[in-house]
Amino acid sequence: MDETTQHSPVGQTIAAVDILRIMECIPHRYPMLLVDRMVDVVLGQSAVGIKNVSMNEPFFMGHFPKLPVMPGVLIIESMAQTAGALVVLTLGKESTDKIVYFMSIEGAKFRRPVVPGDQIRIHVTKERNRGPVWRFSAVAKVDDVVVAEATYTAMIQDRA
Repeated sequence: MDETTQHSPVGQTIAAVDILRIMECIPHRYPMLLVDRMVDVVLGQSAVGIKNVSMNEPFFMGHFPKLPVMPGVLIIESMAQTAGALVVLTLGKESTDKIVYFMSIEGAKFRRPVVPGDQIRIHVTKERNRGPVWRFSAVAKVDDVVVAEATYTAMIQDRA
């Protein structure tokens, strides 16, 4: 990852964030880590998360075995993970020993199924933040076609 400063100023652009840095930002691990890479990161503002969907995903064994479809709730989770990583990247050292918790979701819409072989590009944009509470809008796309969208709120708290 190309970070040039210890503290991450709002508005700074990071071209790409790899999986190792994402795992430093959020506590999720396989099989619940649903963001493989982040690109076009503008600290404090927006990011694009990338999720490569593979037939090897454990949820495809049961959802639906003869017609594998990624569960919509996991698409929403990938949106939340992308936003959580953006919050931690934005806060820099201030986020040490903090965790981002999902608080609410509004207006979730699913436009088309996501299947093995798809690459989801998750466009998250900060709408606002007040203290530890952050609100985001997100649009998930496959091949520039919207597959899901939602608005959600998260809170950053001390790790217990």
